Amino acid sequence: MKPIFARGISNQFRLTLAIILSVILLVANDRLEPVRQSISSVLSPLQYVANIPGAVLDWSAESIATRNMLAKQNKQLLRQQLLMSERLQRFEHLRQENDRLRALLGSPVHMDSKKVVAEVMEVASDPFRHYVVLNHGARSGVFVGQPVVDAHGVVGQVVEISELTSRVLLISDVTHAIPVRVTRNDVRLVAQGTGELDELELRHVAKSTDLRVGDLLVSSGLGMRFPEGYPVARIMKVERDDGQSYATVTAQPLAALDRIRYLLLIWPETNQQEQAEPVEAEPDAEPKTEETP
Repeated sequence: MKPIFARGISNQFRLTLAIILSVILLVANDRLEPVRQSISSVLSPLQYVANIPGAVLDWSAESIATRNMLAKQNKQLLRQQLLMSERLQRFEHLRQENDRLRALLGSPVHMDSKKVVAEVMEVASDPFRHYVVLNHGARSGVFVGQPVVDAHGVVGQVVEISELTSRVLLISDVTHAIPVRVTRNDVRLVAQGTGELDELELRHVAKSTDLRVGDLLVSSGLGMRFPEGYPVARIMKVERDDGQSYATVTAQPLAALDRIRYLLLIWPETNQQEQAEPVEAEPDAEPKTEETP
């Protein structure tokens, strides 16, 4: 019985055709190279277009990572800047304190007198009273009436003491007065506080007194309270009115009374000698006539 449809191409023919085509392709491989290059050139833009999404994703990921890294570095640098700024401020404060202490130690005080650096703890809140509180008291040997100076001149005197603190009345207080003399001609006067930090008044000055603007006033040593020779003020104004009995003379304190931070407590030489004498003295011993070198 014959099949309805005739058979297709036989397997032998297919094998023979495949072998022939393979041989042709092997022989024509070198000759087809320009054709492949042309096709590759035509398809290259399509490859670039196909790679665009991947490149965009890589660029976005790199940009985000770089931005996060820069943000972290910026925060870290800002934190370091704040720390360095705070440290710089502390160093500046220490430098200013060092300058103040150096100025105090180099102030025009007698080198052979005992002196102690004290820090201001409190300033009077009452506008009608001028005083400060220092961090040294009776335990440090501070006594009532002790003179106090800064790097430029006389500041005032101790009026109250406790075990650990002392109160200093400034020379600008209306209740304070200090005997002074003019360095130019040794005229002796009394400088009285006016209640203003930058002004002193010389009262009861005769019109004929030789005073000039710019004259330097130093402590005269009278009254046995302030040692002689400490700068006090400089004359700023001299007025001689015919209708007044006395001349009007004002002076400006040399001490920076409005911005004092560190002060020097001064022990006069006589006080030091009195404190040093009874150290080795006996009750029945007679005083020695020889002086130790």
